Amino acid sequence: MRLGGSISLTEDSHEREYSAIRNRAPMPLFLKHQLDGLYSRYHSRSWVHPDPLEFLYNYPHARDREIVALIASSLAYGRVAQILKSVSLVLEKMGVSPFLFVQTTSPEHISNLFRDFRHRFTSGQDLSELLIAVKIVLEKYGSLHSCFLSTYDSSHETILPALTFLTNEIRSNMAHRRNSLLPMPARGSACKKLNLFMRWMVRKDRVDPGGWPGVDASKLIIPLDTHMHRISLLLDLTKRKQANMKTAMEITRSFRRFAPEDPVRYDFALTRLGIRQEKSIHSFLERCGEI
Repeated sequence: MRLGGSISLTEDSHEREYSAIRNRAPMPLFLKHQLDGLYSRYHSRSWVHPDPLEFLYNYPHARDREIVALIASSLAYGRVAQILKSVSLVLEKMGVSPFLFVQTTSPEHISNLFRDFRHRFTSGQDLSELLIAVKIVLEKYGSLHSCFLSTYDSSHETILPALTFLTNEIRSNMAHRRNSLLPMPARGSACKKLNLFMRWMVRKDRVDPGGWPGVDASKLIIPLDTHMHRISLLLDLTKRKQANMKTAMEITRSFRRFAPEDPVRYDFALTRLGIRQEKSIHSFLERCGEI
């Protein structure tokens, strides 16, 4: 089902906020220098482990990688060791080609195969419903990428409308719409896992493997969780107190002033740092070793 008027209203609201931010004074040059220093130091595969992103490197074909990325990002909550264990377990059961597994395996067999799966509050039923719903989307569009591109418009400020459409298409084929694995952008949450999925599949460099051509990296949204929210408050990238989609958009716009073509450029490097205890911008930068 197409998104209709609600998304247009959301986009109009975001565009008004974007116009106001574009008129602000330039961000301090020293902060861009610090961020570029962090990027040079930490944006490397040697800093990836332990991160579920590492699973994507094992799949050279984009049709497999997008399935792996969806699973890995969807399970990316809780303790890192448990995340890696859960993702590994799922992928082992899917064999060498997750795409072919989803495409050729019957819904009944998928349900039976993952009946006993558990990752924190994600049940085997949650996982099976996601995979079965993805199977139906693949039958209709050929790939998640094609589904996304069917409504992607490069004139939009961000990927949000197309991402909302993709998640709606998947969710429309789920028996239980309250499935914990796939957030709903239209409800206003930050959708960190979905934006992480998009970063992995759209950006292509020494960390993010890419695989989705035709999507502009300048349209990506920062994957926002409490850790990135705290960093952004320290860096004065936002004043908002809630880590929701509005805050993610505001932070993305702030980063866009440093890197207009790639506003999530610094996401990986910043999230490598254990800075939860810093209480000032000075201590943050000092801990980063850049002053």
